[in-house]
Amino acid sequence: MEIGDYGEYETAWCPGCGNFPILDAVKSAMAGAGIAPHEVLFVSGIGQAAKAPHYLNVNFFNGLHGRAIPVATGAKLANPELKVIVESGDGCTYGEGGNHFLAALRRNLDLTLIVHDNQIYGLTKGQASPTSDEGFVTKAQPEGVCQEPFHPLATAVVLHGGFVARSFSGMPDHMTEMIRLGIAHKGFSLIDILQPCVSFNKVNTFGWYKKRCYELLEEYDPTDWESAMKTAMEWGEKIPVGVLYKNDRPDYAARLSVLQDGPLVGRKPDPGIVGQILSRYA
Repeated sequence: MEIGDYGEYETAWCPGCGNFPILDAVKSAMAGAGIAPHEVLFVSGIGQAAKAPHYLNVNFFNGLHGRAIPVATGAKLANPELKVIVESGDGCTYGEGGNHFLAALRRNLDLTLIVHDNQIYGLTKGQASPTSDEGFVTKAQPEGVCQEPFHPLATAVVLHGGFVARSFSGMPDHMTEMIRLGIAHKGFSLIDILQPCVSFNKVNTFGWYKKRCYELLEEYDPTDWESAMKTAMEWGEKIPVGVLYKNDRPDYAARLSVLQDGPLVGRKPDPGIVGQILSRYA
């Protein structure tokens, strides 16, 4: 596959937005993995990041705010052959979709979740998001955020998420590799990508992330859960990027008896069984 197979479209993003390199990395990762546009489904919610699949030549479902994961879950269970990728922002995923995020981690369904994490709501002009740092001042929080930020990677590790990674939009090769590895992982994979919002976040800028992000050493063992917890909580002057944690626990579909006879796609409904089910509610 070539990057050009995924199309080139005019966007509604601000010049300098971190969404641009993330979009390029997604294309590169899919091309590198040999995934054809018809073999993949992208699902997103609402927000500037959620527009990313609009600019890809792929199957695409743009749903309600925070509800991308349930749609992706249904699609994947019905058609396991489909590569399903959820792509949205930190507000959509960790705020409105927070409970779905937790459920996906526990289930370990074979999905890839790419989160554009700019620590702010960009589409609605700059309110604090779940990942905004304490004390962060916005128009909606003029006295500063007065609560602890949500730590998505630590939450994913504590729930034994299958694949937990972080990258930064200013590290294109690293970002592409994290997405490629996440797509290849059998089970739930989270790739949280730090990115600047040039219009509404004047604190966590490109330079702010560039100064702090560092790659995990080759000796780092992502299967060591206790070490991963400590690494996932590292935030501030230094921010680790890479695969923080991974495991090989069975994915959700492998534990559902209804799927042991094959995928739901292509099966013909049995009117007799349907009638029996309906008769219970008559």
